[in-house]
Amino acid sequence: MQVRSTTKYARISPKKARDVAREIQGLPVSDALDALTYTPKKAAHLIGKTLKSAIANAENNHELSADELIVQEATIGDGPTLKRFKPRARGSAGAIRKRSSHIFITLTDEFEAPEEKKSSTKARKRDTIKSLFTGKAAATVEEEVPAEEEVPAEEEVPAEEEVPAEEEVPAEEQVSAEEQVSAEEEVPAKEEVPADEAAKDAE
Repeated sequence: MQVRSTTKYARISPKKARDVAREIQGLPVSDALDALTYTPKKAAHLIGKTLKSAIANAENNHELSADELIVQEATIGDGPTLKRFKPRARGSAGAIRKRSSHIFITLTDEFEAPEEKKSSTKARKRDTIKSLFTGKAAATVEEEVPAEEEVPAEEEVPAEEEVPAEEEVPAEEQVSAEEQVSAEEEVPAKEEVPADEAAKDAE
């Protein structure tokens, strides 16, 4: 069974109140009261009053035990905003928004185990698209690259035949051959003409 309690036009910003309401959601009533008691915030005091009102409604109107109750929902709604202005420089005005909230708390005596998220067996759309592209790319690569042809092994070039080294000629023989060549090339010297024959020729 569900039991509700509401506080309207609470003078607090909804954003600040939601931070506290989020902490008690799903807790047993006793733990929720302890958490609100030791939370040093204005929202904790206002939400605590609403929670105690819900517990009283359950015990008095629906004859439920407070030990079995759980906070099923703790939600904060937006209330009306009061608009005020503050004078600023050069005759301008700064807007001031005084926000209000509506606090809703729902209690239940039925314990609901948290449902485990089932992992979906369906493939994600992103994965399927990715697999399509990757499959096409792999197929194109396989088509473009033909099998490498076997290159015939290079024929072995026969090693160059060793040229026999020239026989060394002894130094003495080389010198004698050079002397012979020089002797042959030498021109014989002119014969000297005696002086008397030279004078006769001149006359």
